[in-house]
Amino acid sequence: MGLFSRSEPRSIRLEDSPVELAARRAPWSLWADGFGKLSIRALQVILVAILAAAVVFVIQSLTLVTIPLVLALILASAFAPVMSWMRRRGVPSLLATVLTLLAIAVILTLLGWLIVWAVRDQWDDLYTQAEAGVQNLIAWVQTLPFEFLSPDQIDDWLGALGDFVTSAQFGSGAIAGIGAVASFITGLVLLAVILFFFLKDGPQMWEFLLRPFQGAHYRRAQRIGNKTVSVLGSYVRGTATVAFVDAVGILIGLLILQVPLAVPLAVLVFLLAFIPIVGATLAGILAALVALVANGWVNALIVVGVVVLVNQLEGNFLQPFLMGRSMKLHAFVILVALTVGTALGGIVGAVLAVPIAAAVWGVVQVWDGDNLPARWARPKDFAS
Repeated sequence: MGLFSRSEPRSIRLEDSPVELAARRAPWSLWADGFGKLSIRALQVILVAILAAAVVFVIQSLTLVTIPLVLALILASAFAPVMSWMRRRGVPSLLATVLTLLAIAVILTLLGWLIVWAVRDQWDDLYTQAEAGVQNLIAWVQTLPFEFLSPDQIDDWLGALGDFVTSAQFGSGAIAGIGAVASFITGLVLLAVILFFFLKDGPQMWEFLLRPFQGAHYRRAQRIGNKTVSVLGSYVRGTATVAFVDAVGILIGLLILQVPLAVPLAVLVFLLAFIPIVGATLAGILAALVALVANGWVNALIVVGVVVLVNQLEGNFLQPFLMGRSMKLHAFVILVALTVGTALGGIVGAVLAVPIAAAVWGVVQVWDGDNLPARWARPKDFAS
């Protein structure tokens, strides 16, 4: 028996075709080449997308719970330094929580009272001026050399508006509005209850959630919690300060120009400042429209100039000083976050989108250490 009389192993027989060799491979070896790795990544992306869609669906289905929960978390983060300050001075947690909630209630009540008082005090004059302004606008349109709107068309539109107000459709809309008010009251009560427990027992509740984590995972979860509270609190406090300065600056300008409803417009500027970029634009448009109706187009242009000046001073000097670089998001990221938030949650989503995006970015910045971002988010060292 010679050397070549033995049969070759099945795995190295020369007469095997490439197809037969591929057929004898282990099934998992098909995932080892480039196309297999791409397929694995595609499956992972699909699974993550399905999970994200499921989370969004649950959030949208339970907005009566999720929105008060997120709002309570943001407010609790904003007032966390106040609670810590009172606890360090021996104030019991229950008393500190009650005092904080009373302060929030007083602030919100004061804002509402300012709006109601100013609107009630100036509504008659503004209504008269607005009616005169609309009549002047219609008369000016009718003097144009081309027929833009005929008197018959205007009468038809006004008649259609009156018919809609007295129609059953308007009544059903009013009933839906009553349901929305009931949901709002329910959410407000739930917000107050959740905020009470977050302020009183927030640290203990967070430590309870961290019990399953050990070692490095526990320290990372601690960093995530501390950074989230810090970013959300700093964002709310900084935005509120910037919004207050904006409102005071625009209020002074409106009072000098004798624009009606100056106080409600200033309060609206303060509230809309919590929607970055878009809020300042809306506030400026509303203030200019009121000035246009009440005082004429020259006054409206001056109001636009005042709004632009105040926003420029705020954006270039005050906001970077108060907000800091740690929460600075690119304008593109803010616009994307606003778009997504508005599509998912309407006005409330637009208000919550930017602080949530800032908190997510803050978590990325402490993922691997106190000052060590996640590996993919670290800046490249071009000098090496």
